[in-house]
Amino acid sequence: MIERVELAPGYSIRRLINGGWQLAAGHRPGDFDRESVLEDLQQLVDAGLITFDCADIYTGVEELLGELSRGAGHAGLQVHTKYVPDLAALPKLTRRNVEASIDRSLSRLGVDQLDLVQFHWWDYQVPGYVEAATWLSDLQRAGKIRLLGTTNFDVSHLREIVDAGVPIVSNQLQYSLLDRRPEAGMVELCREKGIKLLCYGSVAGGFLSGRWVGQPEPTRPLGNRSLTKYKLIIDEFGGWDLFQELLSALCEVAHRHAVSPTNIAMRWVLDRPEVAGVLVGTRSATHLQDNLRVFDLLLDGEDDERLQDILDRSQGPAGDPFDLERVSGGPHASIMKTDLNRK
Repeated sequence: MIERVELAPGYSIRRLINGGWQLAAGHRPGDFDRESVLEDLQQLVDAGLITFDCADIYTGVEELLGELSRGAGHAGLQVHTKYVPDLAALPKLTRRNVEASIDRSLSRLGVDQLDLVQFHWWDYQVPGYVEAATWLSDLQRAGKIRLLGTTNFDVSHLREIVDAGVPIVSNQLQYSLLDRRPEAGMVELCREKGIKLLCYGSVAGGFLSGRWVGQPEPTRPLGNRSLTKYKLIIDEFGGWDLFQELLSALCEVAHRHAVSPTNIAMRWVLDRPEVAGVLVGTRSATHLQDNLRVFDLLLDGEDDERLQDILDRSQGPAGDPFDLERVSGGPHASIMKTDLNRK
């Protein structure tokens, strides 16, 4: 039985969400076969995983999911997208710009209403994020958007938007055994305001899996931006040796439950307060059956103690969600692409 959770009255989602970032041009492999990918996405839908996540800046993904949704039997398909204006566009953003971007997503997906639009703002030093959020709220009242969320907002700025009267139902952010920044105030805010967390990075781009057990520390360049991103998080967590201890603990817990270490990592995030769902990177249906086993899994006190023993020795990452990724010139910010709407 696939777990579901209600984001808003009358709208419930699957707790495993198919993430579309790996399908974006610039991230997907050179041998990308559109028809094969659509067939794999159909397998996810057939298995009951009908909630998808994408963004206006995931080049080509809204169009791909629009094609999928036009297939037979997809009346219940849920597609969450994002509104991510380019960094350079923030100072001169207008209501018309916002509406044009939403209309573009509607056209790409081939729908009359977007299920969930998640709003991101690159630089809080540039004013206008509250105003832009209110323009999105106006478009929601006009019927173009069903629900509004945010992505990678920190505590103070999310509170500012909600206190301005914008009806935010979710905040998408990074949350994993390696990255517990949401616990530094965000979980409490979400409990207070009735906001749910949609979490990416729960398996750290594949690092939290059996394939990395006992492996030497990788050096740059890594295989893709995802691995580069999460290796930086491992460094913040406490380095490769502590990461290997965490993997060993995950394997022990996984062995007790006869599941994979990845299942344990995802289940741990799903069990955190205010978490509605985790995003699982979707490039194929290869891991479908293993991922579904997370719904047959219950962690107990012994499991929590074994993992917590490692977490208590972690050094970070510290601060609010996405704080490190906003530090201009820093290693985390250096892999961010802030102008993808111009591509």
